[in-house]
Amino acid sequence: MNDDLARAPWRQLSTREVYRNKWIRVREDVAELPDARTTIYGVVECPPCVGVLPFVDAETVVLVGQYRYIPQKFYWEIPTGGIAPGESEEAAVQRELGEEAGYRATRLTKLCTFHTSKSVMREVANLYLAEDLTAVPRAPDETEFIEVRTFPFAEALRMALASEIVDAMSVIALLHATRRRGR
Repeated sequence: MNDDLARAPWRQLSTREVYRNKWIRVREDVAELPDARTTIYGVVECPPCVGVLPFVDAETVVLVGQYRYIPQKFYWEIPTGGIAPGESEEAAVQRELGEEAGYRATRLTKLCTFHTSKSVMREVANLYLAEDLTAVPRAPDETEFIEVRTFPFAEALRMALASEIVDAMSVIALLHATRRRGR
């Protein structure tokens, strides 16, 4: 196998939309591989999203818990959600923080940007740390039934490391926050 082909781009020959709703778009592409063969490639497209790890004080974080339909289980996680068209990342963070956790942050710090899946999904996640919180009225989306709870930061990190928190955005945010704190 030629190592030069590892960096060669694939070329989209055709695309067709298979399904769309307000959260996702699914398409099927025919792509030309670097060696000139073709393949069918399914792609799920999602709008960019945000996640926020809120600190109520230096040692305490807010997590939200909800039943997740796909794994059929209740999970603790950080507030997350999509960025609306024309909305800035910071505005989306504040909106999700208010809707899901009932807070507004005076200070937001960007932790990182990452791809939630590199192989079949196009979704870019932007993670933030929130500090200097003020309570605001919660107004969750109509499909969200959320429990809000504070946890010692060390306990939230332990939960992530023990695979009790399994959401990628939550785990990555907790690890980045740990790195920033020098632990």
